[in-house]
Amino acid sequence: MDAATISSMPNNKSTPSGGFSLLNLENRVFCCFLLWTSVLVGKMLLMSMLTALQRFRNKILGLMPHSLLKKVFPNQEDLFFKNIEVAFNDPHVERVRRAHRNDMENILPYFTMALLYICTDPNPTIACNLFRVASVARIIHTLVYAFRPVPQPSRFLAFFVMFLITIYMAIVVGFENLKYI
Repeated sequence: MDAATISSMPNNKSTPSGGFSLLNLENRVFCCFLLWTSVLVGKMLLMSMLTALQRFRNKILGLMPHSLLKKVFPNQEDLFFKNIEVAFNDPHVERVRRAHRNDMENILPYFTMALLYICTDPNPTIACNLFRVASVARIIHTLVYAFRPVPQPSRFLAFFVMFLITIYMAIVVGFENLKYI
């Protein structure tokens, strides 16, 4: 085998180029990352839709008389119906918005660290399991926060799993790159 063949092989610790060359569809870890990233992005997009649905929840269901319908909008220009007022404090809408904001605060740093972690050429089994567990933990977090509120510590535990995984990946990336300082 020549040096070009060895350097193009993913998950090879002796790879001299490493790093960004591992971000290709031949790398099992990168493919696993892409799958679970797309699941989490889809979940975040659904949270946006859930927020909109919560704003119209009784209008869509049509279960209440028109005078009792709850249509909650955060500002005047979003109003579809001119006979209602702007409201900021609907508990259902606010719960979903907080869950969505929590996703953005935690999933986006996780994406960054996971991508950098892939560049360290981690063990494929460990890396893929970390991606799976982190994604499932975020889905559970959404379920116990936005869909079916469950008392603590369920939400904290779901949050903390992804948090620990992100910290672990940051530590691995840091230690892998100490030799270059």
